[in-house]
Parts: sequence; structure tokens; C-alpha cells
Amino acid sequence: MSGVVRVLGPQDLPRARALLDRNPLENLFVNARLDMGGLERNRPGTRVWGWESDGELTALCHAGANLVSVGADAEALDAFAEQLGPRRISASIMGAADQTRGLYERLAQRWGDAWAHPREIRAHQPLMSVDGMSLIVPDERVHPIAPSLLQPYLSAAVSMYTEEVGVSPLDGTRGYENYVHSLIMMGRAFGAYDEAQRKVWFKADIGCAHEWACQIQGVWLDPLLRGRGLAKPAMAQVVRLCLRAYPVVSLYVNDFNTRARRLYERVGFRTVSELATVLY
Repeated sequence: MSGVVRVLGPQDLPRARALLDRNPLENLFVNARLDMGGLERNRPGTRVWGWESDGELTALCHAGANLVSVGADAEALDAFAEQLGPRRISASIMGAADQTRGLYERLAQRWGDAWAHPREIRAHQPLMSVDGMSLIVPDERVHPIAPSLLQPYLSAAVSMYTEEVGVSPLDGTRGYENYVHSLIMMGRAFGAYDEAQRKVWFKADIGCAHEWACQIQGVWLDPLLRGRGLAKPAMAQVVRLCLRAYPVVSLYVNDFNTRARRLYERVGFRTVSELATVLY
């Protein structure tokens, strides 16, 4: 082994940022996490491993609830898998497609049958971005969600999550509700609210952001309203709202979701890379 793997600390932050900024949209999630906690080694539940070759930081692995490898070749992936140990500690492996698949293949061998079989592998997720207004007239009923609309927005978020992942995010704690509340308080939750029915019929969130770019997640339209041409102007308004703060807006989508991909393309998104996700 020609390199060295170690836990990164605050003194490594400039080099870690330089590595992440080589592919800023691919690495938006990790950059956003570093914005929140830097590389403090006492952060509960999270470590960032670095791989150094000839004194240069060439790869890293963010190890928390989400495992994300960046810039790793086969040797670095072997080293990260060794450090991550024999038992799964994360709910997902995600990031650039080649990195995600490579790390999963190594960890599946180490974790054994009990952990090697994830709930789902989304091996091909186009990463898309847009940096200008859509030609589609935006639906101005979509707006930042006020704290007073937490409950109807939470209901829509639970429906979205359950439809997308296959299980409810509600686990008997207030974890998911607190997360949704935090999005609202940060101005990162957008939706359209029907006063008569007292429900949110369209929603989308900013899942993460760093400097000049943000990433949209959780796009959902009430199933009863689908097929009526509402999604495109609603999504165009989300992009419009995001562009007020971020010059580039990104998102990623499953390759098999052709309807969503066409929607995003019509709003102005173009594919710039490919991500992957392994869900447990």
C-alpha cells in the first residue's frame, strides 16, 4: 500500500475543500456537511477519513449516517473499507456513481450476508443542473413555507418519502418532524397550499447548499393532481426561488423515472454527471 489513511482534523480543511471543489456539484453534500461542522474530530457519529499519497490528500470518505467517498482509486477504497470495519454503521452509501459502487462492493464482502443485501441499489442517478430561468411561466402559488404550515407540509413530506423510499420516515420519534421543521425555518422548504382543503399539494426542498450552488430534493405532487400540467410551472417557480440565492440549482433523479427526467429537462435542467445510492 503506497498511501496512508487517517482521520482528518481541522488543519486538513483547506486541502479537503480543494479536493471537493474539483467536482463541486458531485460533492455538494459533503461540502455542505463541512459547512456545518468542519473537520472537528469530536463530532458525534461522523468521521472524515483521508487518503494521502506522497503527502497529497487525494481522496476522502465522509462516514456518518451517509457514507460518501470522494476521489478514491481502488487502493483508497480498499483502505476506507478496512477502516470502516466489519459492521454497517450507515443508512446509505451515496455519491458519485463509480465511488458508490466501488465502496459498496468492498463493504458488502466485509459486512457479510446480514448487511450485504441493501433494501435498494439505485446505481444510475443522473445529476442535473440549471443556471437560468425557465421559459415556462412559473406558478407563483409555490412559495417558501411558513412555520404555521408545518403540519400540512409534514404530511406532504411523509407522503413523498414513503412513495419514494417505500417506508415511512416516522419511527416513533420526532426526528423527521424536527428535520422538516428545520428546513422550513431555514427558508429551504417550498410548497403550494390549498386553503379550502388545508393541504400542501406540491412540495420541494433545498436538501443541501454550499456557496454558489444548491441541491433540490423531495419534489412531490399530490397523486390526485398528476397529469394536469401542474408540475412544470410549480418546478419552474422552485428554480426561480432558488436562483435568488444560488447561481446554480442542481438535483438528481433515478434513471428509470423517465417522467421526472422529462419534467426537469423541460424546466431547463441538463445532465452533468451521475450519482448512485445504496439504501438500507
